[in-house]
Amino acid sequence: MTYTVNASILLTELPLLERPAAAKAAGFDAVEFWWPFAEAVPADADVDAFVRAIEDAGVQLTGLNFFAGDMAGGDRGLVSWKGRCSEFKDNVAVVAGIGERLGTRSFNALYGLRQSEHSPEAQDELALKNLQAAAEGVASIGGVVLLEPVSGAPDYPVKSAAQALEIIDKLDAENVKLLADFYHLAVNGDDVAAVIEAHAADFGHIQIADAPGRGEPGTGELPLAAWIARSRELGYAGPIGLEYKQSQADPFAWVKTFG
Repeated sequence: MTYTVNASILLTELPLLERPAAAKAAGFDAVEFWWPFAEAVPADADVDAFVRAIEDAGVQLTGLNFFAGDMAGGDRGLVSWKGRCSEFKDNVAVVAGIGERLGTRSFNALYGLRQSEHSPEAQDELALKNLQAAAEGVASIGGVVLLEPVSGAPDYPVKSAAQALEIIDKLDAENVKLLADFYHLAVNGDDVAAVIEAHAADFGHIQIADAPGRGEPGTGELPLAAWIARSRELGYAGPIGLEYKQSQADPFAWVKTFG
């Protein structure tokens, strides 16, 4: 099984730039990150330090989020956020540059929360423009833009696989795909098994956590091993992103007995 450790939600007891090496020491060869900087266009020195931390650790950066605003403060993306369009588009160039340097090809574009001062239709129209720009921006490096249904944020409008796929179908781009986070889909009430049967071969990425609790696989009730196995059978060949919250002393102990 090929796992990639989300080092923005795991290994958080360590400074961010030490986490790739910690993932390698734990036995993993790949990591993924949410946007690891405080701004959409960080200083070149900060980008260089991040790239160097990945390279020095000897791990592959398999995925990176576009800048999503203040995630700790509750923001969940700029794709549909009116008034920040230029900020998002400037970030696309930075993301593509990091991807080119590190061989990263998967980039998660969080949709953004509904804004009461703007109509849903206006926000959705902007989202299509921004997703199109993101797809074009990473196409030159063979990149794929991921669109993710998310739970736990009532004002986030993309909660099901069907909603994400409806948006993707409206784009004039072949490199925008569904990010199937089995935890988010399950918590939102989606029929994960049915989503897998219909779309696994076209998943852009899979992420996992157990529910309830968003902890390690095996701490909840989701049939994650079966869902992963079926996705593989139906053609998904990418890594499995570990995007859960540590609830045990060894957050990776489950790997030895999983499946």
